[in-house]
This record gives sequence, C-alpha cells and structure tokens, in this order.
Amino acid sequence: MTADSLRHGPRLALPAWSIVTDKRRAHIGRVVTLLRSWAETLALPATDTQAWVDAGTWHDALRDADEHMLRTVTSDHTRPFGMLHGPATAIRLAAIGETRQDVLDAIRWHTVGQSDWSRVGRALYMADFLEPGRSFMQADRAFLASCVPLAFDDVFRQVVRMRLEWAIREGKGLAPETVALWETVR
Repeated sequence: MTADSLRHGPRLALPAWSIVTDKRRAHIGRVVTLLRSWAETLALPATDTQAWVDAGTWHDALRDADEHMLRTVTSDHTRPFGMLHGPATAIRLAAIGETRQDVLDAIRWHTVGQSDWSRVGRALYMADFLEPGRSFMQADRAFLASCVPLAFDDVFRQVVRMRLEWAIREGKGLAPETVALWETVR
C-alpha cells in the first residue's frame, strides 16, 4: 500500500446510477485500498478479496443522493436520512443482479452494524471508520488499521466500541442493529 494510493485510492468501478461527489469518491478509494491491503495480508482467496473490494467500492454509491430519492428506493419513511444510502444501494445492486448476500448485507448495514455479519461486513465497517482521510484520532485509527490483519476480531470489537461511544457522546440515537452488534462483541 503506497502513500499515494491511500491519498487518492484505486480506480473505482461504481455503478452508472451512483451519486457521489469527488470527495466521496476519494473516501471510497481509501476504503477499498484498506480492504484490499488487509485481504492481501490475510491471504484471502480471490473470491473473498473481490467481495471485500466490491463492498468497499459500492458502500457509499448513493451517499450523496437526495432524501426523496433514498426514501423512494427504500420505502423507509422512519429511519434518519443518513442511514438510508446503504439500504438503497443494496436494493439497487440486488435489482441489477448482485446475489452475494454477504456483500449486500455489508453495504446495507455499514452505517449501523449487523450482529450476524460475515467477515466482509465486519471488514467494511472497520475500513469505513479507519480509512486515513478522516481527520479525527488519526494516530489511534492508523494503529488499529495496521492491526486488523493480526487481530481482526479484537480490532472489530474496538471499532464497534469507539463508534458506539461517539454516538452516545454526540447525543445520537442508537439503532437497534447497533445495540445488537455490541451485544455480540462485548
């Protein structure tokens, strides 16, 4: 993993219907770079590596879409707007033939977590939080990112805890899926 690839990310194959700004595209690239690096270090089979890369590439494909569009795609009129892009993207991907349920679940729940995720969901959840373009706790997050291949489950537990603590500190509500995830890893 080069410093340049972490800054700019890999070339991305986003669906034609994606709605992403240049800033979002850079974030997605950094997430994919982390996922690819972890998968290579862990010597995952090619199919697993591709699942991780695809989940990372597509996770924010509709992050910059407007609220009306996301509510229309999801038929969800209750969840906060910021939680709709994952489900909307998973719905769109399934509609065009994506059948890997672990990839769809990773994308669908990447903002709140899911207690019965496979490793692809857990890896995406960590990479989305630990990618180096975020400005907070850079040294701590970089350290955790470097530890993922060595202590995958331990780092995952720490990331869940950190995200939960942030949500509580900021006065954000906790989604039931987030609470269930915490219950499975604590």
